[in-house]
Amino acid sequence: MPDRPKRIVRIIARLNVGGPARHVVWLTSKLIPPEFESTLIAGTVLSGEEDMAYFAEENGVEPIFLAELSRELSPKDLISVVKVFRELRRLKPDIVHTHTAKAGAVGRTAAFLYKYLTPGTLVGRPRSVKKIHTFHGHVFHSYYGKAKTRVFILIERLLARITERIIVISDQQLEEIAGKFKIGRREQFRVIPLGIEEVGKPAEGAKTLREEVAIPKGTPIAGFVGRLTEIKNLELLLDAAALCAKTDVPVHFVIVGDGHLRGSLERRAAELNLSNVSFAGNRKDIASVLAELDIFVLTSKNEGTPLSMIEAMAANVPVISTAVGGVVDLAGDVQERMDGFEVAERAVMVRTFDPADLQKGLLYLLKNEKVRETLALRAAKFVDERYSVSRLVKDLTELYSGVV
Repeated sequence: MPDRPKRIVRIIARLNVGGPARHVVWLTSKLIPPEFESTLIAGTVLSGEEDMAYFAEENGVEPIFLAELSRELSPKDLISVVKVFRELRRLKPDIVHTHTAKAGAVGRTAAFLYKYLTPGTLVGRPRSVKKIHTFHGHVFHSYYGKAKTRVFILIERLLARITERIIVISDQQLEEIAGKFKIGRREQFRVIPLGIEEVGKPAEGAKTLREEVAIPKGTPIAGFVGRLTEIKNLELLLDAAALCAKTDVPVHFVIVGDGHLRGSLERRAAELNLSNVSFAGNRKDIASVLAELDIFVLTSKNEGTPLSMIEAMAANVPVISTAVGGVVDLAGDVQERMDGFEVAERAVMVRTFDPADLQKGLLYLLKNEKVRETLALRAAKFVDERYSVSRLVKDLTELYSGVV
């Protein structure tokens, strides 16, 4: 009689717009019988964020939604632990795999209780459930004040003690989390890069981004795609756009996405009188957006490995980004150091948060079509070789087989 499928319960705080939501949906949809049975548990999406439940539905995934499992810390977290614990008792998983900080704390706590608590007794015979956590990014700098950050680091150090494997998505992230912040033991860690589906072709017949926001024909488009939140540091992009407007190099900036900062960012753009910036809102057809960009811009203060940057690279769009987290690994070795920025193998990186340095990097790309083409070709080849969903599924399959 063949072995039953390994039961995987995957937990994420919310299916909002971003890489982690797509990551967990892809894995849940592809790790299926006969080898696996996968269940996805997700929390609620906060007001002001776009819900990506539609993406789960498109991929045939029906998550278990828990209203209390939201992003912000609250007394509801205790309810979340109890509810997740109940689901684990019902589902009887071999592996509980958590994604992102909030779900990691709630899910691993519930899994620890599930391992040792048996109904009717205080402590029963331990169940053989394994706990795995993926850091898609981290909150150990640029999110909160020093005191709150220290609390989060302490919590993660404690949670690491009850976790069999910790996954990071880049070498740079490994050095930060295991090295700088001393979370877990090195032997617990595995570096498993993200994977993406093919970006695909633009939708036919739809109105183009250039037409929609009235960008003059021939004017290059520099774009950002993602959530409009503090960590994305879009004020830096606006300030650099203001500096670019004072030059004779044409460029129009498009910010694609939504979030609670949209209103304040639009007001800031109005204060700066930025006629060269447009806000395009959320778009489901990312392939069409990327097809129109001449440059992809990322200005984050902190990143794990940005899926938006990987998708831009896959779509042959040259990238300029702040040199944070896994961006450094995506960009590759530095080839040339310029005034205010660096030209790496596959992207241009800015080491500061000075808008003047970002402007210098942007103008360099805008003036050098050959450089843009070279970076784009190298980046697309790199992503094709290293960041496919099939490779991601293979890596996770090997990891799961090793821990069960």
